[in-house]
Amino acid sequence: MSTSVTTPPANAEPTSASALWRLAAFVAAVIVFAAALHGLDVLLVVVALVVMVMLHEFGHFVAAKLSGMKVTEYFFGFGPRLWSVRRGETEYGVKALPAGGYVRVVGMTMLEDVDPADEARSYRQASFPRRISVAVAGSAMHFIIAFGLLWGMVAFTGLPVAVPRQEVTALITFVNRPNPAKAAGVRVGDVLVAVDGRRFQSVAGFISFIEGHSGAELRLVVRRDGRLVALHVRPIDGRSADVRLSDNRLAPEKTGKRPVGVIGVELGGQVLVTANPLDAVARAGTVLGQEFAWTGEGIGQVFSLHGLRAFAHDVATANSAPSARSAKTTSSSSASAKQGEILSLPGAVEIAVQALQINVTDLLSILVAINVFVGIVNLFPMLPLDGGHVVIAVYERIRSRRGRPYHVDVNKLMPLAYALLAFIAVVGLGALYVNILQPPHLPGG
Repeated sequence: MSTSVTTPPANAEPTSASALWRLAAFVAAVIVFAAALHGLDVLLVVVALVVMVMLHEFGHFVAAKLSGMKVTEYFFGFGPRLWSVRRGETEYGVKALPAGGYVRVVGMTMLEDVDPADEARSYRQASFPRRISVAVAGSAMHFIIAFGLLWGMVAFTGLPVAVPRQEVTALITFVNRPNPAKAAGVRVGDVLVAVDGRRFQSVAGFISFIEGHSGAELRLVVRRDGRLVALHVRPIDGRSADVRLSDNRLAPEKTGKRPVGVIGVELGGQVLVTANPLDAVARAGTVLGQEFAWTGEGIGQVFSLHGLRAFAHDVATANSAPSARSAKTTSSSSASAKQGEILSLPGAVEIAVQALQINVTDLLSILVAINVFVGIVNLFPMLPLDGGHVVIAVYERIRSRRGRPYHVDVNKLMPLAYALLAFIAVVGLGALYVNILQPPHLPGG
């Protein structure tokens, strides 16, 4: 939400077909360039972040329009116009520098010069409830987006749920050999109980026993739907059982000088569980509440004195650190704040791209975390963040008496606003430096 003190000209640049064609050509060139560099997944993530930013501004836009305020611009990007169109009193368009977006509401502060004819419809002259609604609308939109993404995960792509390590979560497809477990009748959801009459306290015991009995017929007991089922399985040598890797290469399931028995099952970890769309509403709300708690705790850790000292140490040692940093995926999201790590925008894009290459659910988890983080941070009570406008509105409401409105002298707050901007710039550049030298990775990435 813009706090600029300038007023746009009454007549915007005329819209022309050539400008629209230039914009279309620019977009097409970006797509072709991304495809040529095999970066369509990166482009998709960037587009998702752009949509997130513009929906934030759309929240301010709708709240201001409904409140009767005058909105003069709604733009993606900054700098020279690539294309724009005027509808009524508002100009919509795209500018050349894709560094975010903005909506311009007249009279956001007392510093702005406003046409006397528009003063009654300025933000600063609006009632307290309307000013609050406009100020918080951006963060509210982030929370709505997060809820919508979580609902989509629960209803369609699945929400990650931990399962016991002894439970079969998948049957491995071997390119050149039949799957022994599938041939024996093992099913996804079966829980390993015993093999050849032996029970083990950990899944490692099962694996070790099977690896040592390549080619031997084993009696495998599993628990299925509450009852015990006995199956007979013959492990094959994993060195001759090829699997297809994510990059389409073939590789043996196991390596070594001696036979290594495998039966072709994946155990434990996480599975994606869906629910019907109606039940998904309540489930998404519950997970969103957990996300708020995790993110709030993470922000407190990151921006505590200890967290900032750790960040400064990371920046100072980034050039000599031996290994890349890792962001951990949680049950519902993957937010760097939860690990006490600050990611730059390129670092967040890199993590999101890695998540997309795993599955859609992981990407949605990242986007949920980003939306909740941005929504909470944006309510920090300091200009130029939206929380600063909230605090000003509340303070002015308290100080106003008997129909005489009180207006804060924003000039006195500007040194603090500049200090916050400087802090954000320093942290952002430091995070970018670390992420360039130590690219972040999801576990196993």
